[in-house]
Amino acid sequence: MTVMSWLVIFLYSVKSGGNIINGLAALIGISFAHLATNLFDDYIDYKKLSSSECGFEGAPDSKCSYIRCGDATLRELFAAVCVFLAVALVCGGYLTFACGFVVPLLAIAGGIIVLAYPFLSSRGLSELAVASAFGPLLFEGVYYVMCGRFSLFVLLMSFTVVTFTVVLLYAHTMLDFDGDIASCKKTLCTRFCDKFRALKFLGFLFVFGYSLVFVLSVYSQNYYFLFTLFTIPYAVQLYGAIYSYNEDKNSAPQLSSWNFPMEKVSTPAFHHRLFLARNLMVYFSFLMSLAIVLPD
Repeated sequence: MTVMSWLVIFLYSVKSGGNIINGLAALIGISFAHLATNLFDDYIDYKKLSSSECGFEGAPDSKCSYIRCGDATLRELFAAVCVFLAVALVCGGYLTFACGFVVPLLAIAGGIIVLAYPFLSSRGLSELAVASAFGPLLFEGVYYVMCGRFSLFVLLMSFTVVTFTVVLLYAHTMLDFDGDIASCKKTLCTRFCDKFRALKFLGFLFVFGYSLVFVLSVYSQNYYFLFTLFTIPYAVQLYGAIYSYNEDKNSAPQLSSWNFPMEKVSTPAFHHRLFLARNLMVYFSFLMSLAIVLPD
């Protein structure tokens, strides 16, 4: 999510004459902030599941699996979160020195999202947090530290790309539906109260994202962006894979050679569907990046 989202705006900024070193520093800071957010969310989830009446009953085997099997303790997990946040702060300090007072404001906004993510996630607002952090904040922030200004076109591009980042998150929460219900965790999916009703919102995200592609192409008069429409069959496949998971959690998704990469895991029914969502986001971002670097 971090690298591919960053790559799109990084290449656009380079094409606009941006500072490459600042762009790389931004990548390091954003990546470690993302790692801290993910681990802190696991930290909160594990503590909630441990103290709930149902415990881990009904939760997927993948939920906090590295803590449950003893590969890491809660103390080690919290320490890792602190280290990752410290690295992100160092990168923010450098960019503040290089680019001025706007950077701390962007960093504060990002920090609030990082720290508030578990709270927002438990209230069904995780998609809103991710859309803000990986959309306008990431795109406009990277563009600013590289080019020294903000851009309306960058804002529109951020909405287009982040829609498929939200698809990745939303697909993950759909796969976690039963576990989140068991742990009384509220997500956007669980607020629909029904798996198949929640699946319809995934379809809406696809329609919204691909509609933005047309708007972006016309606005920029760069019709290479339409290459991203080649990912539509992948989106249809992901929709069908989650539909079958809703019917049978143990069913393996039907995969093709063009679904790579697919890592070997002990829970393929869950993770291979998650990898489908990840790959869709990666392919979409790659085609966006290709559209940027192709000659006008």
